Amino acid sequence: MDGNARWARARGLPVLAGHREGAKTLKQIVKDAVRLGIDELSVYAFSTENWQRPRDEVEGLMEMFAELIDSETPELNEEGVRMRFIGRRDEVSQRLQERMAWAEQETAANTRMILFVAFNYGGRAEILDAAARFEGGTEEDFRKFLYAPEMTDPDLLIRTSGEIRTSNFLLWQCAYSELVFTETLWPDFSEDDLRAALDEYEARGRRFGAR
Repeated sequence: MDGNARWARARGLPVLAGHREGAKTLKQIVKDAVRLGIDELSVYAFSTENWQRPRDEVEGLMEMFAELIDSETPELNEEGVRMRFIGRRDEVSQRLQERMAWAEQETAANTRMILFVAFNYGGRAEILDAAARFEGGTEEDFRKFLYAPEMTDPDLLIRTSGEIRTSNFLLWQCAYSELVFTETLWPDFSEDDLRAALDEYEARGRRFGAR
């Protein structure tokens, strides 16, 4: 979900205004995904590298994230969406850890869609954390030590704002994902953009290394 800061700067607004607009977009895209019958949606909310951003931006993001969990979880629960957070929780505040656990507990029984929120997440960090506990075996044995072993490998990865890289997102899980890059900044991303990405995915032939 890239491009919040550029969206804000283009309008002469503070960066956090862009993040709040991006949060509104996420709320709508989750509804669109549910309506389109998507089973799992994973979003990159805050990376392990994002701590390097200006302190006021990071503090604002942490506060906003806690507010969003409180305000949006009841509605997601009504929509039948199960929430799962992936990342290094022990490095965020106790308040955020408690809100994440609460949201997961409140929505645990929902089956309409799973929303994975990657927060303080890094693909390399996930693999390192899993490897530290792995004692040998198969790929499926290794998967059990990932942050969300139940996550299905994503069919499609969408990156907004014109950046053409995966930026340390779900490195293990996205080994065979189809990639779609769009120039649209995340706050401007709409259901039409989502449908266009899905249409592009549907038009591709997936062989997983076979001919």
